Amino acid sequence: MPGPIQSVERAVAVLRLLAGAGQGLGIVDIANALGLAKTTAHGIVRTLVGVGLVVQDEDGDYRAAPDLSDLGRPRIDANDLRARAVNWADSLASRTGESVLLATLSEGRALVVHHVFRPDDSAQQLRTGTSMPAHACALGKVLLASAPVRPDRRRLIAMTGRTVVDPAVLRRTLAAVREQGWALEVEEALPGVAGIAAPVRDHGGIVVGAIGVDGDVDRIVDARGRPRAGLVPAVRQAARSISRGLGARDR
Repeated sequence: MPGPIQSVERAVAVLRLLAGAGQGLGIVDIANALGLAKTTAHGIVRTLVGVGLVVQDEDGDYRAAPDLSDLGRPRIDANDLRARAVNWADSLASRTGESVLLATLSEGRALVVHHVFRPDDSAQQLRTGTSMPAHACALGKVLLASAPVRPDRRRLIAMTGRTVVDPAVLRRTLAAVREQGWALEVEEALPGVAGIAAPVRDHGGIVVGAIGVDGDVDRIVDARGRPRAGLVPAVRQAARSISRGLGARDR
């Protein structure tokens, strides 16, 4: 059972989520975004409704009370996130021998805010500032899995023959990402390229970014499409380390 401090932190995280969502959210959306059990999310929301900090609209969704809109402003911007993550991103690249990307969610796309080159002598192009369809890459799947707004069917464009564009299949994929705490993508964004990513959370448990590795498919996965040994633990450890630096509790 969570202690009083953790309960307060969760309540604040719910308020921040609702204030920043720009639309009403259901209990499932809130629980998924914060990694909470539905019963826990429901209990927190009903308490907040009871004290007037959250209101329920006619559709049954929940919103922060109008005078709490400032809570929705992000406490960590892309520059802050990059500054907190840079050392761990460098370490992840050295440990895995792969390119490392740090991304945030922007208008349904995974926006790369930091890129560490693969530590070899190969020619590489800087990807900081570029973006990818979130549904087609590991970074984006991590970000979408905790996003309170569901992916727009119209944005599910096929980048390759392996891109998931069926909303039902994508929902199942994102549910698996939430459950396991990491995402894998194999040749969905670009032929011959695969990636692995994990979420970065802030003090309140909200996912504020994703960090991961990507590279030639043969280096990222084996012949059966499974991640190469050591890559998933390395990515998850980097994500946890960055999250701890942001004040998040270990999960």
